[in-house]
Amino acid sequence: MTRFHLAPLVVSIATFSLAAQAQAQEQTKSNDNVTPEAVVEHYADLAHATFQDALITAQKLDEATDAFIENPNADTLEAAKQAWLASRIPYQQSEVFRFGNPVVDDWEGQVNAWPLDEGMIDYVEGDDYQHELGNEGATVNIIASNEINVGGETIDVSDLTPQLLADLNEIGGSEANVATGYHAIEFLLWGQDLHGFEAGNGDRPPSDYQTGEDCTHGNCDRRAAYLDAATDLLVNDLEWMTAQWAPEQQDNYRAELLALEPQEGLQRMLFGMGSLSLGELAGERMKVALEANSFEDEHSCFSDNTHNAHYYNGKGIRNVYTGQYERVDGSELSGSSLSDLVAKQDSELDDTLRQQLKDSMAALDTLKQTAEAEESPMKFDMMIAPGNTQGSEMINNAILTLVEQTGSIEQAANTLGIASLEPDTAGHDF
Repeated sequence: MTRFHLAPLVVSIATFSLAAQAQAQEQTKSNDNVTPEAVVEHYADLAHATFQDALITAQKLDEATDAFIENPNADTLEAAKQAWLASRIPYQQSEVFRFGNPVVDDWEGQVNAWPLDEGMIDYVEGDDYQHELGNEGATVNIIASNEINVGGETIDVSDLTPQLLADLNEIGGSEANVATGYHAIEFLLWGQDLHGFEAGNGDRPPSDYQTGEDCTHGNCDRRAAYLDAATDLLVNDLEWMTAQWAPEQQDNYRAELLALEPQEGLQRMLFGMGSLSLGELAGERMKVALEANSFEDEHSCFSDNTHNAHYYNGKGIRNVYTGQYERVDGSELSGSSLSDLVAKQDSELDDTLRQQLKDSMAALDTLKQTAEAEESPMKFDMMIAPGNTQGSEMINNAILTLVEQTGSIEQAANTLGIASLEPDTAGHDF
């Protein structure tokens, strides 16, 4: 009986082997046909899709906050929070386009600046309020004031418009004075996190937006006006950035990028990957908070969503290298990639970098799964607590994988003829 089953099995293996060879040959042919011009153009497609998804989810956030303002209660507040969390998924993946593309880097401060001194915006508990030393705007409380004075300059804040809020960013010369963007909105929804290294995030009551005698902490109408203006501004900012990457336009950043030599486009792509991987994510967002044991330095400190911020930053890096992006509607965008170009020159390096990207995503996923565990979740601000060896080990492992993949990103640049990539280290020594 055994003999009668062997023959089909051998044929099956042989067929599989031939199919695998054919697939490998087809992949090689595909790589050979990929051009730097096609890779840069697809990079622009990735950026457009990612910012478009950030816009779509920000519009849903705007709708949810409008509904909350109209009828402030626990359910509408929770819906607004969930919309904010959803909006962060595409935006965090977009940050890989910031480094190397001046149009994004010059713009992003109004959209994603952090950390911020929340006492500039609204009430805080003074006993445990940590802010930037010497920041004269750290406690001005715009919501409770018709005018504020920072550094000797008096500013009328009676009418809380999107333009006014934009103008208030970095007043008094302090980068901690952040009046707009995702994290200002996050604070307005969650409130101050008073739990330190213990479990728990901000717990702002919906009554902070109710009217009349039900209003808590005063100025509920102005708090609602601030939230409305901030979400409107976020949508406007993302509309502008999405348009900068839109195809078939002659006067936007995409057209400017595609008019450059393809080698310059490749350099911007790899510089963005390396800089987000090394200086920003491994350095500013993880190493700083861990070494300082500072929950004030975690990326989403009010909502305790920092694990997702890190995870989707990592995914954005991988998106650019592989040329693949999963859209918020569930569809997938794919096309000519850096991986194709590198594989054509050095398939072993491509395999190494792809594996390192998987390793870094696995390490970041460990942070994510640990923070979202059903029993005894450990959020990022708990991981960085003094004496938390388990948390420190997980974060250090993620940092190490990011550092290692950055080395291969630099090798990939060299393989593609970019002599000195020099990704931004943000002053960190790894």
